[in-house]
Amino acid sequence: MWAERRPHVSLELVTATTDEALELIRTGAVDAAVLRLPIDRTGLHTIPLYTETTVAVVPKEHVVAATEEATVADLADEIVLRPQDDTLAWPGDLPGRSAAITPATTAAAIELVAAGVGLLVVPQSLARLHHRRDLVYRPLTDAPGSGVGLAWPDAENTDLMEEFIGIVRGRTVNSSRTPRRDATPAPGRPAPTKKSTARRAPARRGTHRR
Repeated sequence: MWAERRPHVSLELVTATTDEALELIRTGAVDAAVLRLPIDRTGLHTIPLYTETTVAVVPKEHVVAATEEATVADLADEIVLRPQDDTLAWPGDLPGRSAAITPATTAAAIELVAAGVGLLVVPQSLARLHHRRDLVYRPLTDAPGSGVGLAWPDAENTDLMEEFIGIVRGRTVNSSRTPRRDATPAPGRPAPTKKSTARRAPARRGTHRR
């Protein structure tokens, strides 16, 4: 949609962890970030976009793999890995039994699940990101979801920023809040570039939180 509406303004995606993304926004290195909530909103505008389903990642032969969905109680006797980059906020007790080790990243925890060390509870997109043929994931119906939102500097928005917010929020091109623009850049002026961070798991690549 951005390419259609702003064909002369390239959109550059930068992969970052949430903490890194917040720093990039505050230093002006990027214009906006799609990241996991909650965050420290100091100096930022933030709008929630959606809440992601939480799933349990288990080996294919695990009993949970035979079900379409599970509950937190189903994991009560299981060892549940909790990586240091865990993004889920649990209002009460954490599910399952604590593991003897704390993986540094979700990617490392996935490897441990594949090795039969324990299970992992993560937002569904992370389970998809780290998909392996020897593992499956099932929704946890009573687990807290993971909120995803858009954040950008707490300052007066440019027309480009208003356009980007509108696209993310689903505004049509005819919306009264969609700024009018000239699709052709002025002669001799280089086409501007807009940078936004995309959320992903903490595997590092370039500048990068999930």
